[in-house]
Amino acid sequence: MEIVKMRDDHIKLGQALKASGAVGSGVDAKICIQSGKVKVNGQVEYQRGKKLYDGDMIEFEGEQIKIEK
Repeated sequence: MEIVKMRDDHIKLGQALKASGAVGSGVDAKICIQSGKVKVNGQVEYQRGKKLYDGDMIEFEGEQIKIEK
């Protein structure tokens, strides 16, 4: 499981995918998210700008990414 540390009180989904190394760029993140390949807390998420908070979980390509403060 990958852990992404937030600098502020939230991080956007696209930024979290980039920070974890799951995608190489913002464009890659946008394509993956809009294709329905990303889940947040068990639900498919289509918004790249979705705000994530401490404790949120991302699932992408069989990997889990945890958001922490």
